[in-house]
Amino acid sequence: IQTMLFVLFLGIYLLTLIGNLMMILLIRADSHLHMPRYFFLGHLSFLDICYSLVTVPKMLQNFLSQKKTISVWGCITQSFFFMISGITESCLLSATAYDRYAAMCHPLLSTVVMNRPLCTAIVGTAWVMGFLNSLVNNRCVQNLQFYGPNLISHFSCELPSHFPLSCSDTTPNTILLARFFAFLGLVTLPLILFSYSKIILAILSTSSSKSQGEAFSTCYSHLTVVLLFYGTALFRYISP
Repeated sequence: IQTMLFVLFLGIYLLTLIGNLMMILLIRADSHLHMPRYFFLGHLSFLDICYSLVTVPKMLQNFLSQKKTISVWGCITQSFFFMISGITESCLLSATAYDRYAAMCHPLLSTVVMNRPLCTAIVGTAWVMGFLNSLVNNRCVQNLQFYGPNLISHFSCELPSHFPLSCSDTTPNTILLARFFAFLGLVTLPLILFSYSKIILAILSTSSSKSQGEAFSTCYSHLTVVLLFYGTALFRYISP
């Protein structure tokens, strides 16, 4: 069964890499796609590639290995890059929500509001926030003490997976992580809620049901990604 799982996840892994890489190349090659919406989509595709490269290769190795181990530093490194990708994606999802609001509620001004320098600054800020957040939290994890072999009850190394395995007091680390995620939620979620509340009001103000359906269809994919991303994040990091 391990071999079957290896083949299955290897196929999914390759499809993910190829699909996202093709998306990035297509956006770069087609000048008609050089718009804020696809600019952010290209960076989100790159983040999906980062997610896969951080977690899947080690998981595939474990499928074919009798001794499924990872060093403490390997685990910290994995959680460092995983956290960068997650926080950056959270920021970019809120930016794409605002871009949808600008495009649907102010179509004549959307290219002025979401101009290229601003989009570049947003992406740069998102990466900086992800890097600093991950650096501080993982630097604090390095101060914890770990003794002997431990079992990680997860398929990849994330910060919450480290805390039960440490012999040190992890209360400061837990509080720090919670505060960082609370700050991130206060920055990103209100922007998403504001954008979609304005979008829904604008759509409902149109008289044609056909126009409403077409307008809603442009938001389904992004809204689905937002719900899946924040839903799984809340379950993973906030649930007891």
